[in-house]
Amino acid sequence: MSQQEVTPKSSNRRNFLKAGATAGAASVVSLPGSAGATPAANERLRIGFIGPGGRGFGAHVKTLCQLHNEGRKIDLVGVAEVYETQRNKVADYIKEKTGNDPGRYVDYNDMIAKENLDAVCIGTPDHWHHKQIVDSLDAGLSVYCEKPMTKSVEEAFDVEAKWRESGQVMQVGVQSTSLPVWNEIRALLQDGKLGKVLGFQTEYFRNSDLGQWRYYKLVPDMSPKKIDWDRWLGKNEGLAPEMPFDRAVYKQWRRFWPFGSGMFTDLFVHRTTSMLKATGLRVPGRVVGAGGIYMEYDGRDVPDVATVVADFNEGVQGLITATMCNQESRVNQLIRGHYGTFMLGNGESFDGFEFVPERRQVTAQGDSAKRTFEPERISTTPVKNTTKAHFENFLDACEAGDPQLCNNPPDLGAAAMAVVNLGAQSYRNGEVYFVNEGSRDISTTDPGWAAKWEAKSQAREQANHIPGWQAGDFGSRLNEPEYMRYAGPWTDGKDPGDA
Repeated sequence: MSQQEVTPKSSNRRNFLKAGATAGAASVVSLPGSAGATPAANERLRIGFIGPGGRGFGAHVKTLCQLHNEGRKIDLVGVAEVYETQRNKVADYIKEKTGNDPGRYVDYNDMIAKENLDAVCIGTPDHWHHKQIVDSLDAGLSVYCEKPMTKSVEEAFDVEAKWRESGQVMQVGVQSTSLPVWNEIRALLQDGKLGKVLGFQTEYFRNSDLGQWRYYKLVPDMSPKKIDWDRWLGKNEGLAPEMPFDRAVYKQWRRFWPFGSGMFTDLFVHRTTSMLKATGLRVPGRVVGAGGIYMEYDGRDVPDVATVVADFNEGVQGLITATMCNQESRVNQLIRGHYGTFMLGNGESFDGFEFVPERRQVTAQGDSAKRTFEPERISTTPVKNTTKAHFENFLDACEAGDPQLCNNPPDLGAAAMAVVNLGAQSYRNGEVYFVNEGSRDISTTDPGWAAKWEAKSQAREQANHIPGWQAGDFGSRLNEPEYMRYAGPWTDGKDPGDA
């Protein structure tokens, strides 16, 4: 699929959301700014919540209540939730904190139809994301959707296409993408600080005596009397297979394949999205996953040890690895280049990162004389509350009517899904997956991945580079020793070194 523009589209009282700011894009994808009048001073953004469970309540609702009380021009007007107890808990909280009693709904479509919304926040299980995003975009709404953006890669590519067509603002809830460090790193990489960029490495280790996601408590109140089970499954929509009610499936759904992909899409997607943002990379060309359930034998489907390796057409490899049964010996997050490495440590709290240069025998090449290669601490601005910053970014984009202001738009969300979800599929199916960058077709038939790189070597071609590369051949060449003139095939018994 070619990089297409997002064309803003108006809808009734939401015209002010399409008003135009022309600020620079956070994404490396070229998207247009919107043009039009700025919003009237008395306009307020009307927001509804779809499936505000653990994250949807703890992060979406509570953060937006805080921002409302700090003076943001937002009103929280609707709650759509299939669990009656949770629905009332969330709505009562909004009423207590903001003074507004939101409408209470089981079906999110009823909320969209009745509440004259401008935006929705989606916090449902993964298998519902695609449908709810598309329905919301079709209704002319701005969308904040918790990660992962969708359940499957195909759904992710479809959301990206629908978003581009809609012109709506959409933010994917990987809150770490609102850290300034990723844009700062990308600028350094594009300028050639590391020379040719070769790979990134990242992780998300955890450990628990309960097992991953079993810390979500099951209570007797969770029952078919209080939960619309068929609607939660998406039975009528064909989103999940019919099955009897099970509290563990309802509350700990990330352990089971019909609803998510375990650590691949719950945890790996965090770090992967950040690495893609930092490097400017998007859709991978080749993905393979590995792992297994090596300890957590508790009825789960998803592995407790996993690794994904993604290769990109830009000549970069990504490694994402972790176990959920060990946490104190984590793999460092880093980005490697021919001339050095950015070392980021672990987690998402950064006040800086390390530049570790390669030895001078490597960096003292003809194209590096203008630069110094000394170990360096590069400072960045820490963000105390990334969730709050991410929602503020979303609201800024909504108020400006500018899709490109979002720190994690759907093109980035879809690319991250292609990495982590194809990794999960590879683990399950024992296949290597290939993505056609233009058509977005996904295949297990090798298009000649290794042969492509071997042909480049044989032809002595120039290296491929990350998007936005501005450093020419800097850090991308090898020295040619004088003795290499003796290399080459002997033709008719003639020594190539005598030429």
